[in-house]
Amino acid sequence: MSFRPQPEPTPATRITDVLSQVERWTGFTQHFGHLSSGLPPGDERAFLATLIAEATNLGMSRMAEVCGAASRRALLRMQTWHMREETFRAALACLTDAIHAEPISAWFGAGHRASADGQAFYLGGAGEAGGAVNAHYGRDPVVKIYTTITDRYAPLHQTVIAGTAGEAIHALDGILGHDSNANLTALHTDGGGVSDIVFAVMHLLGLDFEPRIPRLSDRRLYAFEPAGSYGKLAPLFGRKLNRDIIAGHWPEIAQVIGAMRDRTVTPSLILKKLSAYRQQNSLAAALREIGRIERTLFTLRWFEEPELRRIVTAELNKGEARNSLARAIAFHRLGRFRDRGLENQQIRAAALNLTSAAIILFNCRYLGRAVDEFRRRGTPVDPTMLARLSPLGWDHINLTGDYVWAENLKLDADGFMPLLANPLP
Repeated sequence: MSFRPQPEPTPATRITDVLSQVERWTGFTQHFGHLSSGLPPGDERAFLATLIAEATNLGMSRMAEVCGAASRRALLRMQTWHMREETFRAALACLTDAIHAEPISAWFGAGHRASADGQAFYLGGAGEAGGAVNAHYGRDPVVKIYTTITDRYAPLHQTVIAGTAGEAIHALDGILGHDSNANLTALHTDGGGVSDIVFAVMHLLGLDFEPRIPRLSDRRLYAFEPAGSYGKLAPLFGRKLNRDIIAGHWPEIAQVIGAMRDRTVTPSLILKKLSAYRQQNSLAAALREIGRIERTLFTLRWFEEPELRRIVTAELNKGEARNSLARAIAFHRLGRFRDRGLENQQIRAAALNLTSAAIILFNCRYLGRAVDEFRRRGTPVDPTMLARLSPLGWDHINLTGDYVWAENLKLDADGFMPLLANPLP
């Protein structure tokens, strides 16, 4: 008889000690160089307290009162001099690579897929940057954190966008703008991330775009031939594709794709520019024609391949589950962002993403140790059950208010906390 390893053996601990352990494993704080000197933070606990204050939405004043690690002024210095977009990006890449290197993470996914999704956070008031009322989320102003994760649950990228902004123009930023060593070949989004231009760019970059397209019955197929050429399927087709506009703009299309591939500009910046013209831009129209070809081919695959539908749904569910972890971390102040500047909101979002990555890595390592304990004692482990595990649990991690460090953390000979209980049933 085979038993399924449960997450309960993962040791109960505080978020402070989770980050300290992850720092010892990876050294991710070394990527937060000082703006002037380039040196990493000199006080690890003060830096981690600053990171937790940002991630949990607690704020520096309250964190200084409860953590005992540093004063409010010291925490603000850590934030001002060490926390920037490029330092967060490098540290996140460090943790992403560490998650992918964990043996148990291979059971969650092959490591070459990613999914992107937006998560709404309410604001303290309408004056905050990006604050807008999106009726889908109620009457209060919101911003959205658009996050990309891999199929092994590793966060890749995040950005803050306005509550009413379209997600499609940001869909490519994560898969093209991360610094990790993950070799990603496919991207999944929900309906908000779908556009013909995204289909075109992904194809021209040699990547697969596999979204969940809503209301397929309202979509049209496209071809270069007249719709009448397809007999009974003719009602499903829209107008003919324009071959000439694609050929006429092919040099410009190659330049745009090259700029994205070389990371000269972010994809969202190019897509914003293309959509900003009052009249339809001919280059955007050419990309849209290519995208309609790819969307038509993908739609046919969607109908024919049940496995594709299963994969896309499973990957998007991972993103939704990861959003639950993010919501649990950023719970202070009723989970409302009260930063009035976009830069501060970006730092808060980056800290939240980095902290969630640290929790995922912590869970992966200890779940792996629990599975190893099963095997060491001769208990069969059903491989199909391993894929159903998730490193997103937080019940064993104290996220609420107890922001101190254990002075005598009990570690075994390998430097790990003992499992909470005997993992055998």
